[in-house]
Amino acid sequence: MRAGHEAVGCHRDGAILRIEICNPPSNALDNNISRALGEAFRTFRDDPALRVAVLSAKGNAFSSGAEHGIYPYRETCFGEHGVGGFGGLQELRALNKPVVACLQGPAVDAGMELALACDLIYASDTASFALSALDKGDICAGAAIRLPRRVPYHIAMEMLYTGRTMEAREAQRWGLVNDVLPSAELVAKVDALARTLAAGPPLVFAAIKEVARVSDGEAFQTTMNRVTRRQLPTVDALYGSQDMIEGFKAFAEKRAPVWQGR
Repeated sequence: MRAGHEAVGCHRDGAILRIEICNPPSNALDNNISRALGEAFRTFRDDPALRVAVLSAKGNAFSSGAEHGIYPYRETCFGEHGVGGFGGLQELRALNKPVVACLQGPAVDAGMELALACDLIYASDTASFALSALDKGDICAGAAIRLPRRVPYHIAMEMLYTGRTMEAREAQRWGLVNDVLPSAELVAKVDALARTLAAGPPLVFAAIKEVARVSDGEAFQTTMNRVTRRQLPTVDALYGSQDMIEGFKAFAEKRAPVWQGR
């Protein structure tokens, strides 16, 4: 299955949607690839049979960011990116399912922004992160917003101001990635995680993700009140669901729950 462009591959594996950027060697992004990624993530969001997405890239790089060398700079940066903004994920609304990034190599500029938009990041020991857009007189807006919330402020601003490269092990030390593994072990680790998430309670995951998202910039008590009053759609769906009843029942009966997503 292709997502509307030959440089984006999609493969359904049960409840897992595997999305792969296929534009080696650098896996640079242009607006056509961005739109195709947006279609893939929208499909993932809107299909109740899909419960977790894994984003990876072909070859030895995750993504070098916008492909300025082929597409005019202004066209790439200010053209029609498609649903979800540039890269298809950063601005996609109401995506309340887990997205896992599997980084086999460098994630630069928009490539790093795309990784930051995922919920979990697993990296090979050859992966790295960098924001070099400043050398082009540009700002990586998604990184400028998200990175200071992921790592200590001074570390984030150093990366944003200097464009320096952060190797995978340092990224792990700052909590930017969940784990760093040898390349030969990375895919198996991410696959096992994806299967665990796919078997988990989808309504709970949806509520967790929405609560985490809306609480960003909101006072603790404001979000807590919205949860207890069932003012968030995913929380309301969870509290009135068969899955919640099943969860308590399975716990009392000392058995594994059977999640239906309703």
